[in-house]
Amino acid sequence: MIAAAGWGLTRGGCGVHTVTPQDARAEGGTDDKAGAGRRVDCAEVKCIALTFDAGPGKDTPRLLDILKEKKVPATFFLLGSKHVDRYPKVVKRIADEGHEVANHTWTHRILTDLDESEVREELSRTQDAVEKITGRRPTLMRPPQGRTDGAVSDVSKELGLAQILWSITAKDYSTTDSALIRKRVLEQAHGDGIILLHDIYDGTVPAVPSIIDELKRRGFTFVTVPELLAPGAAEPGAVYRPEKD
Repeated sequence: MIAAAGWGLTRGGCGVHTVTPQDARAEGGTDDKAGAGRRVDCAEVKCIALTFDAGPGKDTPRLLDILKEKKVPATFFLLGSKHVDRYPKVVKRIADEGHEVANHTWTHRILTDLDESEVREELSRTQDAVEKITGRRPTLMRPPQGRTDGAVSDVSKELGLAQILWSITAKDYSTTDSALIRKRVLEQAHGDGIILLHDIYDGTVPAVPSIIDELKRRGFTFVTVPELLAPGAAEPGAVYRPEKD
């Protein structure tokens, strides 16, 4: 079972400095060129980012159908072994349909338990596999269980990867109840939030249509993680996490 728990913990138990989407946008400045081509301005509208970890899996094509039908972009933090290498056509489809393709390591090892060479291997193998399929190396990664530290940050910076955490989770690894998954997401939803779901669990994809519909009804605009940070850009090595309301 792949669980998402923890908030940027280190070996020593000290927190890692995190950057909020608001801070990232402020650092991007107000230059029109910096925001050129942006689909939405999250400083002006209530944005939320839908993200999926540890896929692709058997249900990911159905999820992509839902996102296409509802015109919602998402960010996919892909797992290498038994996922990217098993479903290359799905990985290509994710990229081709305009979603953000990101890195969730090769085998989901807890990066803070590894030495730097092992961290590099976990991330670089997925970088290489995604680039081979899509022609583009990811610029974002999510550490398993959100666990990071200075060494992980150093390797991430070296590989050109910003670290993206989350503020909304349904803990869908612990239930197949789609109604409960929906309830948990909606109870936590907030502006500039990042939703963490997993497209590999049976209850998750069936919950997505009603989550999208209700959040749209509440006035949220769905964006990818890079859109949430724009006109700022995710800085390699840095750790990004929204603040809950």
